[in-house]
Amino acid sequence: MSKEHSALPPGWEVRMSSKHNRPYYFNTESKESRWEPPPARDQKLGAKHILVKHEGSRRPSSWREETITRTEAEAVDMINAILQRLISKDKPERFEDIAAAESDCSSAKRGGDLGLFEPGAMQKPFEDAVLGLKVGKISGPVKTQSGVHIILRTR
Repeated sequence: MSKEHSALPPGWEVRMSSKHNRPYYFNTESKESRWEPPPARDQKLGAKHILVKHEGSRRPSSWREETITRTEAEAVDMINAILQRLISKDKPERFEDIAAAESDCSSAKRGGDLGLFEPGAMQKPFEDAVLGLKVGKISGPVKTQSGVHIILRTR
C-alpha cells in the first residue's frame, strides 16, 4: 500500500475498478466514490469567493438586494464579466475589492474570505472546485444551490 493510501480518513478504502482497471476511493459510510484521494480529515481547506445569486438560488436575497430577480443566465454573465476583470492583462482588479463590492454573500465584508473549513462542510460542487484548484488559483464559474461563484483557493 502506498503512503498516499495509508493516510486515508476513516471510512475510506481503495478498491479496484474492473471497468477502468484502475484503483478508486470508496467511502463505506456515505457510499461516495471518487478517482482522487479524499482529503485527510484534519486537512482544512481555505477559499475566498464571489457569489452572484439568481432567482433560482436557494435564498434569492442578499445584503445588496432584498429580492433577487435576475435569471441564472444573467448571473453567469455577471460572473464571467467579473472573471474578466480579475484576469485582465492590462489592469487586473483585486479579488477582495470586487468581492467586497459585488458578492451577494455576507462574506463580502471580509473580501469574500470564507476562512478555513473542513472537507464536507460546503456544497459538493463548491468543494470539488476548491479541491480542483491549486492554492492561489481562481476558478471559472461554479454553480451551486446558492448561485454562481468564482472561487480563489487560499489553502
